[in-house]
Amino acid sequence: RIRVKLDDDPPGMLHDAKVIGTDTETDLAVIKIDVSRSLPTAKLGNSDSMQVGDWVLAVGSPFGLQATVTAGIVSAKGRNIVPGRQFQSFIQTDAAINPGNSGGPLVNMAGEVIGINTAILTDTNAYAGVGFALPSNTVANVYNQLIGPEHRVSRGSIGIEFNAQENPAIARVYGVNSGVTISNVVAGSPAEQAGLKVGDNINSVDGRPVKNGDDLVGDIASRKSGAKVTLGVIRNGKKQDITVTVADRAKLFASRLGEEEDSSDSSSPKESKLGLSVRAVTSDIADRLDIPAGKGIIVQDVKPGSFADDVGLSRGDVILEINKQPVNSEDDFTKISSTLKSGQDVVFLVRQRGAGRQDGTIFLAGTLP
Repeated sequence: RIRVKLDDDPPGMLHDAKVIGTDTETDLAVIKIDVSRSLPTAKLGNSDSMQVGDWVLAVGSPFGLQATVTAGIVSAKGRNIVPGRQFQSFIQTDAAINPGNSGGPLVNMAGEVIGINTAILTDTNAYAGVGFALPSNTVANVYNQLIGPEHRVSRGSIGIEFNAQENPAIARVYGVNSGVTISNVVAGSPAEQAGLKVGDNINSVDGRPVKNGDDLVGDIASRKSGAKVTLGVIRNGKKQDITVTVADRAKLFASRLGEEEDSSDSSSPKESKLGLSVRAVTSDIADRLDIPAGKGIIVQDVKPGSFADDVGLSRGDVILEINKQPVNSEDDFTKISSTLKSGQDVVFLVRQRGAGRQDGTIFLAGTLP
């Protein structure tokens, strides 16, 4: 349950909010409240127009101190602080950002929001002069998609994998000094269909040089499903152009989980009052995801704003136990979840994997509303 307090509300007044959509890749959500009066809105600026050295203001509630404003400059642009999170290209600032600032605006001198304060880099959990904000242009793109018919962000993919950081030895062996060297081509993906192979080096997209892996993934992710891109490729020292049709990233990932577009058969994911659908970990899925077969169930989908979403479950997580009871099949999940009641504490033992998330087994817990 999310409740919102507006700055000019009388003491104790709160508004119930509805979650319209969420995007875990950028850690953004769109929520909606119903009020009887018109509300002022902040104007979004063009984050691409910001330059290193421009003055900015960070607004937030650090340590519970509401409406605190700090000043600084844009220290850098295009920062990626979480390996594997290619969709988070941050604005770096030295404006003081502390716990409680997250979600607040980063504002330029024209009063326009050019970022959302997100994170700090520190050894002490306190301000150390290095803060990060998600650019407003990214925010606008995510927002417009979340309020759309599907309430989700669509990102393009061609189905390749590569090292997060290129190793000089790889460059020497494959005879390249720039771009991205493919380490895996997903079976049935657009990349495989176009003829891309392990060891191919991608050094340009539609003639634009590729700086690194994050640059490549970010470019492809910005393309719509069905769009065609021309990749500059070096294979065995020879240059060639290969045209690839971009696919929807979420659907491509779903196909790796063995999910079919037509899920009307008996093997379709099981839904529950917890706000998620699951599927058994078959041998095929286990091989694709490099996880043990027959242990746990895999999360296929999480409904935005649901209990599962609130506790932090995400697509691709493997649920091993619920309230200390092993969950090794869809029937196990159905039986256990059917016994859960409103107000009951629910503890999931979960194996998490995926971009921007540390691989490992953790507990996720909450009280069922």
